Amino acid sequence: MTRIESPIDIDRLEDEWLEADGFGGFASGTVGTLRTRRYHALLLAATRAPGGRMVLVNGIEAWVEAGGQRFPLSMQRYGPDVIYPDLRGSLASFDTEPWPSWRVQLDAHAAVVTEVFVSKSTCETVLRWRLEGNAPDAPVLKVRPLLSGRDYHALHHENPAFDFGAQLSVDQSCASWQPYGGLPLVRAATNGVYTHAPDWYRNFCYVREQERGLDCSEDLATPGVFSFNLAEGAAVMILSASNAAATASTSDQAQTVARASHLADTERQRRAALGSRLQRSADAYVVARNEGRTILAGFPWFTDWGRDTFIAMRGLLIASDRLDDAEAILLEWSGTLSEGMLPNRFPDYGDAPEYNSVDASLWFIVAVHDYLATPHASAQTRAHLQQAVDTILTGYTNGTRFNIGACPDDGLLRAGIPGVQLTWMDAKVGDWVVTPRIGKPVEVQALWINALRIASAWNPQWREAAERATLAFRRRFVDPATQALFDNVDVDHVPGTLDRSIRPNQIFAIGGLPFPLLGGAAARAVLDQVEAQLLTPLGLRSLAPSDPAYRGHYGGAPLARDGAYHQGTVWLWLIGPYVEAWLRVNGTSRENLAQARARFLAPLYAHLDRAGLDHLSEIADGDAPHAPAGTPFQAWSLGELLRVESLLARFEPNGA
Repeated sequence: MTRIESPIDIDRLEDEWLEADGFGGFASGTVGTLRTRRYHALLLAATRAPGGRMVLVNGIEAWVEAGGQRFPLSMQRYGPDVIYPDLRGSLASFDTEPWPSWRVQLDAHAAVVTEVFVSKSTCETVLRWRLEGNAPDAPVLKVRPLLSGRDYHALHHENPAFDFGAQLSVDQSCASWQPYGGLPLVRAATNGVYTHAPDWYRNFCYVREQERGLDCSEDLATPGVFSFNLAEGAAVMILSASNAAATASTSDQAQTVARASHLADTERQRRAALGSRLQRSADAYVVARNEGRTILAGFPWFTDWGRDTFIAMRGLLIASDRLDDAEAILLEWSGTLSEGMLPNRFPDYGDAPEYNSVDASLWFIVAVHDYLATPHASAQTRAHLQQAVDTILTGYTNGTRFNIGACPDDGLLRAGIPGVQLTWMDAKVGDWVVTPRIGKPVEVQALWINALRIASAWNPQWREAAERATLAFRRRFVDPATQALFDNVDVDHVPGTLDRSIRPNQIFAIGGLPFPLLGGAAARAVLDQVEAQLLTPLGLRSLAPSDPAYRGHYGGAPLARDGAYHQGTVWLWLIGPYVEAWLRVNGTSRENLAQARARFLAPLYAHLDRAGLDHLSEIADGDAPHAPAGTPFQAWSLGELLRVESLLARFEPNGA
């Protein structure tokens, strides 16, 4: 949990919270209630789970009227940079346990507590307000929903087509709107009274979008206002999206209060059953797809990507003993095999699969290895997954798309054609592939050799290929000048050419995968170079600062951001393979385990209280102080922390 108490530092007001619904939709916002992204919303629904995301209720304007005064409970930012109203003097605390809640002081004697959560059993967003202390006379809560009805990547502007019409329950406590034809119906069930008062709130300014060089201004529609008498008890609002015809809710006020209480009790019990803070956060990324499950790469803008799914699931699911989910996802993805390749992105409804990754299929094999190491798989599932692995290796051995294939000269895996990004360092701006890495990238070889060794456990035909490729790797990738590893050999498929860029990819030769390719002094040389040049408190830099191409700050317009994405930017997920490599090289004595926790894991745990609260960011600046960037909620960052925790637990049978 994250708890922030008054006085709240101004930079903490834009830390973000997340409530996921298990189908690709979510609610998200900030500590200060300001929406800083186009993705911040109270009701954001996946109309074709986990895709088709639509923003329906962006936020609220909330305040209390009492004793002739008005006390704001929400804060808005308008362009160019006007904050009104301003809660910074009255926001007393914020907490994420068991879900986001705010305590706002009305005066010295009274406060209002606001809480919001998403019910995973119903995909509804529940808001509740309660009065604490001795309130001023006749406290009335007013809440204006702010609506759009747009794709979650888009922005909304005032227009005459917006339909403000509302359908009301008999007692006017519940309202329904359908802003545009074809969109889900938005329902608000409350224990208040609705007054229809259509209006537009114009020129909201989203500073995170502004910083990213994107459009950042939005207009939102508000159809009316709900009023609640806080002296009579807590106020409740349940927001939901439905494809049903527009009909008024039949719930009365008492039923709505009871329903909100039931949803809260159910959700509290569900979260408690998940266990640790990390496990509760990890659950956000596991969502429905078709009849099964999938993993979203991150919030708020990622969907389910192949590479990300298989890296993240090792910690999120397999190491966390969520083996039913792991099995379902592996089986679902295995059905997308084509020419020995898995797509880099799961095809949405009607979309063509994108088979543009050399390593997604190999990470799938690593995830299969971890899953099959458990006793969970049935004989039928085991046979199916082993056959999928053999199909991948056969396709790669014989050659497949994008010049991917085992090289007959040394048994290593070549890959790449101009204009296509195939490795995890996949930034591309227009026709510019920032890090093309055509040839034989080092981590691809580590994955390839691991895949061959994994499959040789049930199919001896891969054993010789694994041994041959291992010998070639040790002969061809060690840099005589440093004893560390080249990032790429046979660059652009030119025999003998070398890329000496100091990047973190070499760490996979000694950590992060089931079978290390180096040991002894050779492994020590790799670890020492990575530690000296790339290690930061939050993860590994993607390029050494000594390189002329190094970019120490990730920010600005898309060209600048993508140009820095793998050119120095820190990636948090890489701390997982680094810690595993560090333990393999230094040993797992009690002292080393304690040192690993203090040096490498403690900063990540501290980061759970910043940026994406209770989660880990995608990336951070390469330069100190390593400000977090990218998505604030990243699956493989959290997954690798969970995987390392599981790894340490093997050597700490009585716990840390």
